[in-house]
Amino acid sequence: MSVRAATTEDLPAIAAIYAHYVTTSVATFELEAPDAAEWHRRFAAITDAGLPFVVTEHDGAVAGYAYCAPWKTRPAYRATVEDSIYIAPWAVGKGHGGRLLGALLDAAQTAGVREIIAVIADSGDPASVRLHQRFGFRTAGRLERVGYKHQRWIDTVLLQWSAPVDGLGRPDARMGE
Repeated sequence: MSVRAATTEDLPAIAAIYAHYVTTSVATFELEAPDAAEWHRRFAAITDAGLPFVVTEHDGAVAGYAYCAPWKTRPAYRATVEDSIYIAPWAVGKGHGGRLLGALLDAAQTAGVREIIAVIADSGDPASVRLHQRFGFRTAGRLERVGYKHQRWIDTVLLQWSAPVDGLGRPDARMGE
């Protein structure tokens, strides 16, 4: 089992993993799985911004992936990102989530990220909440009935992780003025 930076060659496996969650769960609020062109666009946007996108492998197959994307588009949010972690159904419960989140936090700090927000659907999926809490995320809030999927309203729980900052509490110099 290993974690490495994702490449465009991983996108078909990433798309298949994500499509499972789009169609069978409320882990994502998307209603239709993105096509290959959209996955290439998303991958380029994340990596071109210098943000991490990682995969975990098991016996040469992509078992899961994680990335950080901008939290909001306004410039003052530039040091804050949202994480996304998805594990192939056959790989759930085998430690891939922890490996991915650990690698993601390390890479995010290297990229100058200050805050990471986890938006967890369905009133706080217990396994996802526990995983994030194990890595130092704390509950930052709850939003009720903000999504509608599979014939029901869905809540989200917001968890937040803070990276160490310089003595002035400013964003890392790599994030700009």
